Amino acid sequence: MTIRVVVCGFGGRMGSHVVRALATQDDLQLVAGVDSPAAAGTVELDGQAQAPAFADLAEAIDRTHPDVLVDFTTPLAVEKNIRVALPLGVDCVIGTTGLTPERYEELAQLACAGTTLFHAPNFTIGAVLMMSFARRAAPFFEDVEILEFHHNRKADAPSGTAINTALGMAASRREAGVISTAPGAETELAGREGARGASVEGIPVHSVRSNGFYAHQEVILASAGQALTIRHDSVDPSAYLPGILLAIRAVRERSGLIIGLEELMNL
Repeated sequence: MTIRVVVCGFGGRMGSHVVRALATQDDLQLVAGVDSPAAAGTVELDGQAQAPAFADLAEAIDRTHPDVLVDFTTPLAVEKNIRVALPLGVDCVIGTTGLTPERYEELAQLACAGTTLFHAPNFTIGAVLMMSFARRAAPFFEDVEILEFHHNRKADAPSGTAINTALGMAASRREAGVISTAPGAETELAGREGARGASVEGIPVHSVRSNGFYAHQEVILASAGQALTIRHDSVDPSAYLPGILLAIRAVRERSGLIIGLEELMNL
């Protein structure tokens, strides 16, 4: 059975990659795109019309009857889109960051029976595996730190991936009763505050924003006489597409609120 997809933000950096990926899949069909009013007309790929384009999501759903919405827009826009789609029975795959888990729980209450609200902080399968490995390793080392590197146009620091990595590691360390011995912010020199990074539940996170990077993260775990580094590198947006396609297919078989690609990978 073909899964009918509407892409919100189809003209954006990630939305355009999603459109291109859908065109290569036999079981997925782009039936509509939603973007700014100036984009109304058609969704085009290499000069060929792929689907009608709309400025209004409700109209797009009414006219094209999608099964799944994929959203890579902005925090303000994505919440509005979720509020439109879920009551109409359209499963949602959300890549936009900026909404809290509490807000997702609230929005999930709008869903029709059998409808799914899915959000992933990171759709890169390698990054999800990195986070899983880091959670498993965290209780076995005294000290842990995270370094993340992104291009200088990234709007948030630390990244959502770094925050989620730290939260998962902190939880597994609490369960094991592990306490870090590494010096913290109390050692920072006056006027040099921030040298130890941002503390996410006691785990230092250091954010680099510079040209020359796309999306990279290192997790450093250490104890007496040894150190383990777990690193993942994304070099362009194509890294996210396998995870996005996995999510589009998986939400049709699920229901309710699901956060994290690892939930679909059974990690």
